[in-house]
Amino acid sequence: MVSPIFLLYFMVLLIIGVPVLFTLGLSPMITLFQSDQMLFANMLYQRLYSGLDSFLLLALPFFMLAGECMTAGGITPRIIAFAQTMVQHLRGGLGHVVILAATIFGALTGSAVAATSAIGGMLIPEMKKYKYDSGYSAALTSAATVLGNIIPPSGIMLLYAFVMNTSVAAMFLAGVTPGIIFCIGLMIMNRYQIRKYPNVKRMERSPALERKQAFRLAMLPLLTPVIILGGIYGGIFTPTEAAAVAVAYAIAVSLFIIKATNAKATYALFAKVAVNAASILIIVAAASGFASLISLSGVSNMVADFMNEITDNPYLLFAIINVLLFIIGMFLDAGPAILIFAPIFAPIMINAGIDPVHFGVVMCANLSIGLATPPMGLVLFVASGVSKVPVSEISRKIIPFIMVEVVLIFIVSCFPQLVIGLPQLVGIM
Repeated sequence: MVSPIFLLYFMVLLIIGVPVLFTLGLSPMITLFQSDQMLFANMLYQRLYSGLDSFLLLALPFFMLAGECMTAGGITPRIIAFAQTMVQHLRGGLGHVVILAATIFGALTGSAVAATSAIGGMLIPEMKKYKYDSGYSAALTSAATVLGNIIPPSGIMLLYAFVMNTSVAAMFLAGVTPGIIFCIGLMIMNRYQIRKYPNVKRMERSPALERKQAFRLAMLPLLTPVIILGGIYGGIFTPTEAAAVAVAYAIAVSLFIIKATNAKATYALFAKVAVNAASILIIVAAASGFASLISLSGVSNMVADFMNEITDNPYLLFAIINVLLFIIGMFLDAGPAILIFAPIFAPIMINAGIDPVHFGVVMCANLSIGLATPPMGLVLFVASGVSKVPVSEISRKIIPFIMVEVVLIFIVSCFPQLVIGLPQLVGIM
């Protein structure tokens, strides 16, 4: 058996600022060298390859490319215009526009960081014109754009399905209802919070003709998730094939219909996505080796025994793990966190009677909130760069929205039908 001390090395290396990739590789190797078990190193090298030898993982770079093509293809102004015509007249209207636009944008690109940059870059200056506080605007944008990792298609849900061998179709569909719940919850909090800013100007209701025109312009981009999810659930193509179809559709829409880009710029996106996807997939490979060492060390059994000593109530167990995941998300990006901790926590929850799809969606949503929490929240830094507001101020004003998201995490944890009800209704679970 391998000593579990490699987890301590992992945490130390992470705290001192070693990149996640090298942390995943160094911590096992140091442990194997110290314990004179270098024979296991051959297994780690094999796992580096076998961890990537999956047809399913091809969907990840394809979904990333589809999102980049959509973003570069001029969909952001259309999505924002559509959201404005729908909700701008409500109290705190532009805040609602940010939330709705982030939800739709997430369904098209699956990227919280891209949503923060695109939506924040357009709407934060607009909110300033209507007397919204800059710090509040940046905080709201940060809290809303993490929905991109919850609304399908989601890259981190794909990673969870790969690690735990669950249905990608079920994971995607299970994320729809929680995503809508989060959207509504943030809108309610925005409506409440806006009372602190009495100088905010209210916008007029858009005429019916303007709404119709905005919907017509946004219709083709809005069909993207319909094509992806409809094709998967209709049995027309696999998730990987759906991602490839999404790329073809995104290129066709951006090049030949919207005509907001050209072939040369699209080719540059291929190079950009290739680098970004490689940086993610090499972490997937390293995490696969790390996960195999977790299995050999018996850490999962030790954690399970420890949790069972605390409680045998599945919902209390779920609450404890949610707290742990929230803390983990504050320091580690969602993708690596899922690759490392899903093999530890998911078996515990499954043994407690929690459905793996239910736990997977909650885990992905919980870790996604970490993107908007200090000290490592990447979305906070992007929002700060867009708004020119210090991260410290954004972190302070985002607290009410983070509290809403945390409460909703516990609600969807306690009521599994909010997550798995839709997949069961469709018949894929």
